[in-house]
Amino acid sequence: MDSKIDIQTIADRIKNGQVTRIVVLTGAGISTSAGVPDFRTPNTGLYDKLAPLKLPYPEAIFHISYFSHTPEPFYAIARCRHPGNLKPTISHAFLALLAKKNLLHFLFTQNIDGLEEDAGVPADKVLWAHGNWKSQHCWKCKAEYPDDLMKTAIQTGEVPYCLRPECDGAIKPDVVFFGQSLPAEFDVKQSHVPEADLMLVMGTSLKVAPCSQLPRLAKEGIPRVLINMERTGDFGNREEDLCILGSCDDDVRQLADLLGWRDELEGLWKDTVETKRDTLDFDDGPTLDECIDKLVKEMDEKLQISAGHKRMLENHLGDKFARIMGGK
Repeated sequence: MDSKIDIQTIADRIKNGQVTRIVVLTGAGISTSAGVPDFRTPNTGLYDKLAPLKLPYPEAIFHISYFSHTPEPFYAIARCRHPGNLKPTISHAFLALLAKKNLLHFLFTQNIDGLEEDAGVPADKVLWAHGNWKSQHCWKCKAEYPDDLMKTAIQTGEVPYCLRPECDGAIKPDVVFFGQSLPAEFDVKQSHVPEADLMLVMGTSLKVAPCSQLPRLAKEGIPRVLINMERTGDFGNREEDLCILGSCDDDVRQLADLLGWRDELEGLWKDTVETKRDTLDFDDGPTLDECIDKLVKEMDEKLQISAGHKRMLENHLGDKFARIMGGK
């Protein structure tokens, strides 16, 4: 279906006050320029990069049933994806600017990096639908785990375990894994979507429910704007849909130009980056590829040890059997 609107129309409606309540849904695409690979882009996405680990399926690294018995892959890449290493992008700054101008009605983010808040989006305007890294608990008994010990575990890539003597559960950051329920407040907060006079969806494949269903809750006749590398979801099915295809950072700069906000946006972004640089949790560490390679080598060594142990047992039993038979 051909759209009735273009990016200039959206900018004009914001400038003349027709748009005052913007509801936003974001995904991994707004954080890629911060150094976080998205999940599904061929060759460069996280799931393709995990191929050397030979997981049962790519999403297993973030599935609670797999994590419960094999947490090593998650912690092998934890430092590379931990938000303590990351600085907000221009897209995060754009969201903060919407909030500063009292245009952000509510933000749903599927990301767990917390960079929206780092950029200046008020916490009461955000729902981290998939949780975040700000706290951690034992996945099994739910006991709390100290921040300093968690930081050490992420720094070293070693799996932290529950401190309770009677429990052997691995510690999991309070992010929502596959197989776990979203925060209870999701059902309450999604009522904000029909209140919007503009729905903005940025950097998401819209393949993970229930967040993927949020754009459908926008009222008919309300503009829905997709900023993404490709068309996704049911965008294009409504006359008031607009798909702006390309990188999120480039497209928000284009929109900021049309709104006359470009200098303010760049200044806000510069300030947030400088602030975050002064509070980074970790020094520059290994790349994601290096973390994966290290784990592959460790897994190979364990397999070799296991194979060697098996051969040793087989030889031992063979010798024992030969002695028994020889004594007859």
